[in-house]
Amino acid sequence: MTRVAVTGASGRAGRATVAALAGAGYEVVALDIAPPPADAGFYVVTVDVRDFGQTIDALSGCDMVVHHANIPMPGLRPDVVTLSDNTSMNTNVFMAAVKLGLQKVVWASSETTLGLPFDDPPAYVPIDEDHYPRPTSAYALSKVLGETAAHHLAEWSGIPFIGLRFSNILGPAEYPLFPTFWKNPHLRKVNLWGYVDERDVGSACRLAIEADLTGARSYVIAASDTVMDRPSRDLMAEVFPEVPMRDGLAEYGSLLSTANARRELGYEPAHSWRDHVDPATTNGR
Repeated sequence: MTRVAVTGASGRAGRATVAALAGAGYEVVALDIAPPPADAGFYVVTVDVRDFGQTIDALSGCDMVVHHANIPMPGLRPDVVTLSDNTSMNTNVFMAAVKLGLQKVVWASSETTLGLPFDDPPAYVPIDEDHYPRPTSAYALSKVLGETAAHHLAEWSGIPFIGLRFSNILGPAEYPLFPTFWKNPHLRKVNLWGYVDERDVGSACRLAIEADLTGARSYVIAASDTVMDRPSRDLMAEVFPEVPMRDGLAEYGSLLSTANARRELGYEPAHSWRDHVDPATTNGR
């Protein structure tokens, strides 16, 4: 049985990943500095991956690692702490994986590497991996530095490093709030009205573990639609009218392209807020 370590296992993405991997028959070693919620259903080994020795010990005996442990968004800590701590955590996990000769590293990069919050409009939509790198925060910069390190470490070691540029991770608990966005499209323009369901995050990590890839690669991971009840072209016409739009966009299609993840990982987002909230029955507008 393949043993996969999951760092940041107590967080939302970590819990979804543990569930997806365990459900697929992997032996999961859940790691975090904090305990999981009481209803998580799994045990967490306490590890601070800012410490290289603890990281080496925790990953020893594992075949692969899915690395989620980071300060998860801009603004939670002072910029210097976010940049320093995230870079330290990524470096320690990546270097430990190389030292131990793990088979693969899958890790959480971010949509923010593509230019969020788009105070300067995107160059085109749907944006894809070619829109990288455009960090506009210390958090985004920490992810760009991680992707740069992953590229070189993959070259040095021959270990595949797969970065997943997750959109805003949400789930059924938040979906009833979506109608509150609909009156004002400027409220969620910061990431082109994007999101990804937490369950699809777990699936994406499993697919990345199983993908037959080499080198360092990064993929946009988003839902197939936006958080809005309006067609995507209408949103762009109102908020970013000067931005070129590429062909093939579905009526409510995401403006964060997952085409590469679909083609190379087999990623197909299976969950949408529309499965939980019917736009026709809400009065959010």
